[in-house]
Amino acid sequence: MVPPQDYADTRPEIYAIPAPRSRYLTMRDGCRLAIDVYIPETKSARPDASPPAQFPTIVLFTPYYRRFKLHPDGVGERAPNTAKFRDFLVPRGYAVVVIDVRGTGASFGTRDSFRSPRERDDSREVVQWIVTQPWSSGVVGATGISYLGAASDFLASTGHPAVKAIAPLFSVWDTYTDNYFPGGIQLKALTQSYDDLMVALDHDRRDMLHRFVYYANPHFEGPQPVDEDPEGILLQAAIREHLGNFRQTEFMPEFSFREDPLPYDAQFSSATFSPYSLAAQIPPDVAVLSVSGWMDGGGYMNGAISRYLTLSRNPGYLLLGPWDHGARIDVSPWRSTQMADFPWLAEVLRFFDHYLLGHQTGLNAEAPVHYYAMHAEQWRSATQWPPYDPDADSKLYLTPALALETAPLPDSTDHDYQVDFAIGTGAGTRYERIAAINSTEYYPDWQGRGDRMCNFTSAPLDAPAELAGHVVADLWVSSSEPDAALFIYVTEIEASGAERYVTEGLLRLLHRKVSPCPPQYQTTWPFRTFSRQDAQPLTPGQFERVQVPLLPTAWQFQSGSRIRVSIAGADKDHCGQVPHGRPPLLKIGTGGAHASCVTLPLSAVQGTTTGKGAAQ
Repeated sequence: MVPPQDYADTRPEIYAIPAPRSRYLTMRDGCRLAIDVYIPETKSARPDASPPAQFPTIVLFTPYYRRFKLHPDGVGERAPNTAKFRDFLVPRGYAVVVIDVRGTGASFGTRDSFRSPRERDDSREVVQWIVTQPWSSGVVGATGISYLGAASDFLASTGHPAVKAIAPLFSVWDTYTDNYFPGGIQLKALTQSYDDLMVALDHDRRDMLHRFVYYANPHFEGPQPVDEDPEGILLQAAIREHLGNFRQTEFMPEFSFREDPLPYDAQFSSATFSPYSLAAQIPPDVAVLSVSGWMDGGGYMNGAISRYLTLSRNPGYLLLGPWDHGARIDVSPWRSTQMADFPWLAEVLRFFDHYLLGHQTGLNAEAPVHYYAMHAEQWRSATQWPPYDPDADSKLYLTPALALETAPLPDSTDHDYQVDFAIGTGAGTRYERIAAINSTEYYPDWQGRGDRMCNFTSAPLDAPAELAGHVVADLWVSSSEPDAALFIYVTEIEASGAERYVTEGLLRLLHRKVSPCPPQYQTTWPFRTFSRQDAQPLTPGQFERVQVPLLPTAWQFQSGSRIRVSIAGADKDHCGQVPHGRPPLLKIGTGGAHASCVTLPLSAVQGTTTGKGAAQ
């Protein structure tokens, strides 16, 4: 009811951003962390215009340098990972503290994983130091994109009483399925690209940084030393310690099953670095704003939704926009500008104003869920997720004629599909951005890619219909091999014949068992443990029911368009073969006792709605 820019206009920039104060903080085990502190300063020289003595603090825990050292003749933003938060929040009355997590930047120590328990303990110590400072009001919030967002979950789970609100942005709830193993299938390029990035940063390999758009400034000269280390002598000692950091290419393959412990540490598994494992330890009075986008990698939007559903006792909000990872790009094919133009930082400000400053922002009168419907190019509001009644979902049944019909056929039949391991989805997909590739167009070359897949297509729609939520493919499948993978795509074929990618889902059939959601991990789509004990090979030739949730989206299909469901068994561009070197022959049930269908959360389009700046 209050558009973000309208709210930002009520909060002018009344403070100046000072040069940061930087220093080392010594942790319980002697490890020294480098921090930058930005305390709002008055813009006026008048003595009666001095700022208040104390401010609420926003903390950002980053492994991507709190600040770069810049060549004396160089230009550019020295804190590309966090500057947007500093520049938006400090002028509006927030102290901002940015921390190089242990084993990174100018901090000492080594990393035994990302978001390790040691980092979590560090975050509590940092907050304890903050609340003892004379400039601190004693109230703390945390935010950040991706790694930094999940770190805010971990901070909240420490239960420190000063932490009152967190805004995890474009960040995982479950590192296994939201990021590295969607559907139980490892993303190949992501592991290597993250390892390259962290070697470039942690080892101060400036020759590698040009590969990563955020850090490609040739004037960067490694991490900025803290004030007490002007010659960088301590910095060089810290970087030498970083050489002992874990390597992602060796680390992630240890977690091919979710919650499978390391062979040398029975207490350490993929849950250890996933926020869901600590959900029960987040106090119920901590407010949570979860933000993601429809092209946010292979599952970050699921992370935002699951966080919102799981932390139902907390004051909670969910914002899902037409964005990729970090909202660098508006991903809608009908966008008016390439760059995301929704002022989501204003939403973050309003949230913190409400819960850290106690301002009457009207936030408690808003619906808790807001999401963007692409092609309609409009924002929607909802009181729950999913936004529509699941009992009203539409079902389209697969037929032997490769059609999608509204009713199942009475007789059992099946359709053969020989998996082709040469099929791929190209380099313009949702997966490149999280592999540190600078994507600006999404699926621009989809036309014709599905021709080698197994396709089922509906009749033209009589009227526009809007999809909002998770499509679920409910299939009866048999395989000639004891394992297989399903890659399922939903597209819109417009009356002109143009085919547009809508969403996708993938599943390794070894992990086909569906289980009840545990308390710390709530979903509204079929839940799987992806555990070793629940993994089970297929019996070749035997039909089994397989439910594959596709990634959520909100998309308006147009009148005259047809809905297509495409099924493949491989994506060579992003995933390995399942099973290795044995492309299976799949049989897909299309009637009778083996009636396969796709459930779509569709609703009729009713009337007109408000535009891009507001919500219905």
